[in-house]
Amino acid sequence: MARPTASGSRHLLPLPGAGKLPVPCQPSQAVNPSLTDRTLMAKKTIPAAPAKSEVAKPAADGEILRQPAEVKYADELAYLAAADTAPRPFTWRLSPRLVRLFILGSRPGDKLEREIRQKFYGDPSVVERAIVTLASDRGLLLIGDPGTGKSWLAELLAAAVSDNSTHVVQGTAGTTEDQIKYSWNVAMVIAAGQSRESMIPSPIMTAMRKGEMGRFEELTRCTSDVQDALISILSEKYISIPELSGGAGIVFARPGFNVIATANSRDRGVNDLSTALKRRFNFVQIPIVTNKKTEKEIVLFRTRELLARNRFEVDVPPALLDILLQTFGDMREASAGASSEDQKLESSLSTAEQIGVLEDAVLHGHFFGERQLEAYTLARSLVGTLVRRIPEDVSVLNKFWHAVVEKRGKEQKGEWQPFLQGGKDAMATMT
Repeated sequence: MARPTASGSRHLLPLPGAGKLPVPCQPSQAVNPSLTDRTLMAKKTIPAAPAKSEVAKPAADGEILRQPAEVKYADELAYLAAADTAPRPFTWRLSPRLVRLFILGSRPGDKLEREIRQKFYGDPSVVERAIVTLASDRGLLLIGDPGTGKSWLAELLAAAVSDNSTHVVQGTAGTTEDQIKYSWNVAMVIAAGQSRESMIPSPIMTAMRKGEMGRFEELTRCTSDVQDALISILSEKYISIPELSGGAGIVFARPGFNVIATANSRDRGVNDLSTALKRRFNFVQIPIVTNKKTEKEIVLFRTRELLARNRFEVDVPPALLDILLQTFGDMREASAGASSEDQKLESSLSTAEQIGVLEDAVLHGHFFGERQLEAYTLARSLVGTLVRRIPEDVSVLNKFWHAVVEKRGKEQKGEWQPFLQGGKDAMATMT
């Protein structure tokens, strides 16, 4: 930094972060570098709100790890929007009938020029009730066991209705009311005071401004006072900003706005919703998949999608997939018949965990094995995925392995025998 000379002539003082552009400074002036830094930072780093067409799109010079549904299925959505002639609620991109078709897939009777893939496997009436709720004045709460596809359904609904599924608040024990409503950019407030420009809108507020779907994941993980911040949003459809006066002090929701929330049924009793908040949601229960054919389709569909990131096809021998599904079915039956929690695995034994086991086994075989899925590796992946408490889960799984898997190995032989041995070897390393 240049200092003033004895003659008191003006020198040029470089402003932090401003490159080579100098600003004049009088010798007698005191410079507050922290304020200058904050002011400049606010001006240089706070971007304007992105236009709708810019949201969640991949960069032109590269890929993104996980594409949101509206990007991944952009061609399908564009085709359906062009072919849709039915009335649409509010500012919805698709009519309710085509939202359903986008999620559940097309059939020959739909007489479309192209096939629309099925993305959610479950009871169609569940999807229909969810769509109807979003067109009403009430919020949608998808509730069910872990791994039943609540978040995936919420994302698909938001993508089909709003063409944007990224207005998401992730509920945790540390979620604050600011994350639901708004917060402030401290640097801009210090420089210019509180204003709409210095306010940082939450994803929910952004969805309100645009008339789009806002998502709230794991709502019951948040404390009750934070949950209740949604009450006025769902009932009055606006957010008050007491710090601002006049018309700037209220943000109104545009037509098309609604909230899709999810909650795990296993979290019931952790932070129960208040009666007032319950009245503002329609509850839609997502059941556990019990049909083996449907569960097989889900496991294959999601595993192929996940492994497509590694740019190789998934070849899952039907016999090994049957072993995986049968083992999970047997473990669920054993868990249901257990007389105490000590006799159960901590795992929920969900479809999502089957997908995780299969993905892990395929990757391991591809990178470190014979570039194919093997029963021995599948069993080791299953044990590694389900054992979370040592030694409790190891003990439960070991008893199951000797009572059920060993019996199937002796009776059915084939791939069951290396599967049996893989599980035993995996558990032996944990004891």
